[in-house]
Amino acid sequence: MRTKIHDVARSARVSPTTVSRAFVRPALLRADTLERVLAAAKALDYHPNRAASSLSTGKTGNIGIVVPDLSNPFYPAIVRGAQLRAHQAGYAVLLVDSDEDPDAESSLTHTLAKQADGVIVCAPFASDSQLRRLAQKTAIVLVNRRLGGVAAVLMDVAHGMRQAVSHLHALGHRRCAYLGGPRASWSNRERLRGLHAGIRAKGMTLLEFGPFEPKFDGGLEGAERVIGSGVTAVIAYNDLMALGVLSHFASSGVCVPREISVVGFDDLLFASMSAPPLTTVSMPMEAAGRAAVELLLARLTGDDGGAVNATPSDLELATQLIARGTTAPPPAISSFAGCGAREGAAISRTPAE
Repeated sequence: MRTKIHDVARSARVSPTTVSRAFVRPALLRADTLERVLAAAKALDYHPNRAASSLSTGKTGNIGIVVPDLSNPFYPAIVRGAQLRAHQAGYAVLLVDSDEDPDAESSLTHTLAKQADGVIVCAPFASDSQLRRLAQKTAIVLVNRRLGGVAAVLMDVAHGMRQAVSHLHALGHRRCAYLGGPRASWSNRERLRGLHAGIRAKGMTLLEFGPFEPKFDGGLEGAERVIGSGVTAVIAYNDLMALGVLSHFASSGVCVPREISVVGFDDLLFASMSAPPLTTVSMPMEAAGRAAVELLLARLTGDDGGAVNATPSDLELATQLIARGTTAPPPAISSFAGCGAREGAAISRTPAE
């Protein structure tokens, strides 16, 4: 038989109204009363009726999350962190996949706004104007997209890319390739910002290839373009592409890292399991999910300065290079030599075919 609110009230020696407040507006109760009610609810395995609560409070007790591609292991890690923090706060999570379609992303976010108290949008493909219109209708937090007037959790990918360049330079590399991701992506632009700054600071040569799909097949395509370019190191937009690069090099008889070094970005679980283990920039994915929920809760409760429309602030999380087995000093004479490009802070861009 399902436990009812009156059962909890009787066990905690309070009124049913007090039990309701414990789940809807806990700040209105004294700490000892709240603790007693929650303990009784847990002992009786009581779960409040969210539909009934929403009628009286206007709150759904739900948080929406929109991701562009659930098949990319980067996003489930963010969702896991968000779900853990949401659960701690008593919220359920509604998850949708936009399939990297900006219009679908906008439509799904609009739909979620009717079923959730706020929405987290990960690496949005939607335009600035679309996101601003959505932010006027519901509380929104972005992950890995900076947009003035909308709260965001950002990972410092530019600094991570500078770390990657410094690592390669310290090993002796002077000529590198970058396999780019989606051209319109904020993350790709930030990677390029850090990459260009690092390359110029170290006086290295950079060849840019792409854009490519940020997937394994994109890495396969990019690796084919790299062969014959004369570079001694490749930096891929993300780990999925880097794994594609490793696969293509292996099938082509190119030895990593003896002949060429490879660096990824994200530090997915597979990065440490590849052969050899992938050198990559670790992104705080779960921490970003938790932080996004924290920002959203602050917006919903007014802890960010008042109303939902209060001016938000961005939260930036650190990234860290993880050196593994795919980077090493370059060979004395590159097996890809013969391109003849001038060294010393040169940057050239080669579009994908």
